[in-house]
Amino acid sequence: MTTFLVTGGTGTLGHPVCERLRAAGHEVRVLSRHAPPYAVDLRKGGPLLDRAVRGVDTIVHCTNILRGDDQAVRNLLDAARRAEVRHLVYISIVGVDRVPLPYYKAKYAAERLIEQSGIDWTILRTTQYHDLILRLLAGLAKPPVMLIPKDVPDQPMEVTEAAERLAELAMGEPAGRAEDMGGPEVRTFAELAAAYLAATGTERRVVEVPLAGKVYQGLRDGGHLAPEQAVGRVTFEEFLKSRFGAEADSKPTGS
Repeated sequence: MTTFLVTGGTGTLGHPVCERLRAAGHEVRVLSRHAPPYAVDLRKGGPLLDRAVRGVDTIVHCTNILRGDDQAVRNLLDAARRAEVRHLVYISIVGVDRVPLPYYKAKYAAERLIEQSGIDWTILRTTQYHDLILRLLAGLAKPPVMLIPKDVPDQPMEVTEAAERLAELAMGEPAGRAEDMGGPEVRTFAELAAAYLAATGTERRVVEVPLAGKVYQGLRDGGHLAPEQAVGRVTFEEFLKSRFGAEADSKPTGS
């Protein structure tokens, strides 16, 4: 039996990772800002972080920190070195080195810190999860007219499939950069929006809006996609059906 520490272990990705590690017979500690006994803000660190990593063989870093991620990773790595942790597994995003989103830049910087840490590591990059696309579309659908970025594709995947792969990597030997993992289909945002509206029974006029800037260009160019690694099995429509109990129509509702 191996002892794992899963940061963000109560989150969308971390929770199913914990389930899979426990199902395999391992001891799992959960580190989260609001979940005792290891309620730790990684951006601050402290003695409780040292206690959380003590005796741990492998850390699976799933915490999603929008601001201060670099300091959080430094604190985690410092504690891991003090505790002589053998293996650190990190979840990242396809395109962090190609699309200049600030969040992507932070994730890419975290990758570099891990690679230079002296701890054996595994990094898995995946495309966006269905849950994220759902939250984004739900927000865009609030006004009477649904404005979406023009000519932007996406390749969403089921988070539990990412969790399964991440747990598998965590239970194995350090692998360095693992092969990227993408959803089963590359879709346009117009198609994803139409599927969401159909599944939720929402009527909106969908208008595609051209944007400007390097981030938009990077997304239009598909820098965040992994079409050669389309290993996911659950489509966006299947995900929506599981959430809303309705079939989604992939045709755009307007232009």
